[in-house]
Amino acid sequence: MSVFRKLLPLLAVMLLALLPSAHAATADPNAVVQGIADDLAKALEGRKEELRNDRDKLIKLIDGIVLPHFDIDYASILVLGQNARSATPEQRTRFAKAFYNSIAHRYAEGLLNYTRGRIDIAPYKGELNDKRSLVRTEVILDDGKRVPVDYAFRKTKDGDWKAYDVIIEGISYVTNYRNQVSAEIAKSGLDELITRLETQGEKALESLEKNPGK
Repeated sequence: MSVFRKLLPLLAVMLLALLPSAHAATADPNAVVQGIADDLAKALEGRKEELRNDRDKLIKLIDGIVLPHFDIDYASILVLGQNARSATPEQRTRFAKAFYNSIAHRYAEGLLNYTRGRIDIAPYKGELNDKRSLVRTEVILDDGKRVPVDYAFRKTKDGDWKAYDVIIEGISYVTNYRNQVSAEIAKSGLDELITRLETQGEKALESLEKNPGK
């Protein structure tokens, strides 16, 4: 779990690895990530200090790049788990937006640590099926340790591949937060959790992480 938490800031890297490219709509997920990695480096080139000192600009950059390529609605339903069944459409929509915003704000600075040589993408093996796929990568830490980080994709009804989960050393981001969210909903209710995420953002998320579900 310690490595998982250490790499949580790299969720930003996972999300920003979904930058649009000319062939993104037709390429398989592995080709998308492979081709986008260079674009990410270009987007950050010469701007890291600027973005480090302007959080609003950093968040705006993330929002502009990530939202079209990350399936926040599907991911949030998975995070809600069984609670999604009893949630109203409005609650699901509010939770999806608030949870995404909290994640983006909490780990925004993680992308500033990204360099092209820190991620190795494994050759595509066609995991899962034509509607779901897994992109396997390794993140190289400062001490040289190589940590497996896999990205789960699903194909939308429009034929676009969108990411919805990241798995670090076998630990799913969706599962990790689902346990925490489930425990919080059982304690205070979904509406209160949504309101906390909407009003407190990353502080609410940090509180969840300090009190993981069993």
